[in-house]
Amino acid sequence: MKITFLLHNAYAIGGTVRSTLNLAGALAARHEVEVVSVLRTEDRPLLGMSGKVRLLPLVDERPDAESYDGGHELMSRPSAVVPPTEVLAHRYTALTDERLRAFLDTTDADVVVATRPALVVALAGHGGVGSRRPPVASGAFGTTGASRRGPLLIGQEHLSYDNHVPGVREAQNAAIKRLHAFVTVSARDAADHRLHLPGLRTRITNIANAAPRPEPEPSDLRAPLVVAAGRLFPVKRYDLLIEAFAKVVAERPEWRLRIYGKGPERANLRATIDRLGLGDHVFLMGARATLETEWAKASVAAVSSEWESFGMTILEAMHAGVPVVATDCPHGPGEIVTDGTDGLLVTPGDPNALATGLLRLIDDPDLRQRVGTAGRTTVQRYAPRTIAAEYEQLIADLQEARTPAPVKLGRRLRRALGWLPSTPAEQPGATEPTTRNAKAGAAKPGAAKPLRPKAGCRVDRRGGVRVTVAASGVSGADLTLVLRRRHADDEVRVPLRQDTPDDPRSPWTAALSRDEPALAEGRWDLHVERGGDGARRRLRAGLVEQRGLLTAELPDRSPVAWWIPYATKDGYLALRTFHRTAHAEVTALPVDDGSLAVEGVLHGAVLGEGAMLVGVARGEDVADFETPATRAEETGAEETGAEGRDPEGTGPEGTRATGRPGFRARLTSLPCPAGPDKVIWDLFLRPAPDAELIRLGRLFDDIVDRKDTDKYPAVTMTTPNGSVPQARFFFTVTNDLALALS
Repeated sequence: MKITFLLHNAYAIGGTVRSTLNLAGALAARHEVEVVSVLRTEDRPLLGMSGKVRLLPLVDERPDAESYDGGHELMSRPSAVVPPTEVLAHRYTALTDERLRAFLDTTDADVVVATRPALVVALAGHGGVGSRRPPVASGAFGTTGASRRGPLLIGQEHLSYDNHVPGVREAQNAAIKRLHAFVTVSARDAADHRLHLPGLRTRITNIANAAPRPEPEPSDLRAPLVVAAGRLFPVKRYDLLIEAFAKVVAERPEWRLRIYGKGPERANLRATIDRLGLGDHVFLMGARATLETEWAKASVAAVSSEWESFGMTILEAMHAGVPVVATDCPHGPGEIVTDGTDGLLVTPGDPNALATGLLRLIDDPDLRQRVGTAGRTTVQRYAPRTIAAEYEQLIADLQEARTPAPVKLGRRLRRALGWLPSTPAEQPGATEPTTRNAKAGAAKPGAAKPLRPKAGCRVDRRGGVRVTVAASGVSGADLTLVLRRRHADDEVRVPLRQDTPDDPRSPWTAALSRDEPALAEGRWDLHVERGGDGARRRLRAGLVEQRGLLTAELPDRSPVAWWIPYATKDGYLALRTFHRTAHAEVTALPVDDGSLAVEGVLHGAVLGEGAMLVGVARGEDVADFETPATRAEETGAEETGAEGRDPEGTGPEGTRATGRPGFRARLTSLPCPAGPDKVIWDLFLRPAPDAELIRLGRLFDDIVDRKDTDKYPAVTMTTPNGSVPQARFFFTVTNDLALALS
């Protein structure tokens, strides 16, 4: 059977894209599956997809591509099909109409599934889907009669009945009448559709989204970290979550909140964080193509929405063994979570209720463990193979309903006589998984196989990095991991060893310790080099598991070293290294009216009497200002850093004992600017009167670039000449602390 999914943009990041690609990949195990992407904006899908699924883009929006359609005359004309009030109507044009119409005319699919209102309307309104298909159809479930009548038309609802503007709602309602089935992701929403659309012959049912099991190991629930993820839209109520988290911080100041996603609410959320003084506790992380490694770092997941059509983030968190606190909003959370068993449900719109739910899990590690374990059991109901089977059954039911009675009778007789398989999966229409041509790109006999290495890595409790190179992308008996420092000539070579030398499928690994090899500070690109012919190829990034950095041992002697593995923007594995004689780790930056403060812990040196916080103007080599840095209370020795620390340390849960006292310095005034331009001071600690300056920064966790995540509000300061400029802390591209005056 051939199944086609119509997607707005398979190359983007979003819940509909993710769930569609998950389902397509699961169905491709037994059927021929293609995804038709109306738009193409990237070279490859950002979320990745099964190699068994065919991807067909219709309109290319990549300006640098040879197939770029931006100059086509039809691109300037609006779509005549898509409702003008559809949220993405501006992305549809006369060209998308033409390309989609041509595809639908000629498709030989047995089933076509539309995944958003614009595409539901286009599919239902076409009228002759498959009318110009080749004369020999593939046949669904082995029945040619049904195929000749055209494919089954199925629409999907990834929002809910009440969450479309009027023009879209009416257009989709009219379209549903011309479909064979319409699928929502929650039972409540299916009921709402049936209530508002009585008497339809179209089958309206609900099938949940699929959630595949992630590759990373589940969370160990050790780091004092809450994670939330989704579009930064008002409906997600992240403002409410931030307000609730202020109440959490008042009781458990070592806990942190990370919010992943992008959207129009970012500026408002940033303002809320600043207003509540949560710059050291709440971090807007931006969008990520995949969050599976981020869920594995969390100890609690939070969903604060005023409505959810389903709740993919709930399933993703459950897969990672992370207990979820979710608002009991329409429609999804209550259908997934059993309150008190595999998650907690709280009253929507109530920050106190959300804070209470979060603190209930934060204060009870045993409850976190029990709820997280139960969630891993619950999420198995949403395994891709299970959801794919539900779609297969729906399709089988629809095919049976449209099959003429004489054909049904003949089929029953043949089945009774053993001449016909009894289940759809056994019938001729259920194809075997498609495979790629194994000979494509193969090396000539006697020639060395080209290197196409791909590697994942994992950080251990000591901060070391274990690199694992897949055997499928390498060949030869002598392989070396080569680390090359960017913008420099430094190279470090580490032997790669095969875990099971006699097994050609066994991966190749190298263990890198923070002490050996000693890596200079910078960014290192990783390569595989083969002995013999000297072939070298840069490593593609697989799974990069950084979780260990949140609880890894802190450096307690000189030199101070810290490594962060990461995937580059173009998909390669790299290592960000910090290597300093000594380092002053910034743990908090309290901001008050008229003053700024720095709190931290010194590593690789001793904090003595007469310590000073020093500001050096950018580009200069002498101090512009100094202010005393005093020893903090002994509780400061339990460093929490930017993301909290190891609950197994000597401090309270969520802290990591450093054995070192902290320091604190406060700025109540600043020097006059030398000119009209903005002044930038890099900040240092002088631990004793005659000591060398030590850079202040925030290095000790998993954040490669802090300039976009660690933000602080501007404060009005005073200067000797009486002016009142604005001063603001920020982190540089090297994660060091600086102060800007404007």
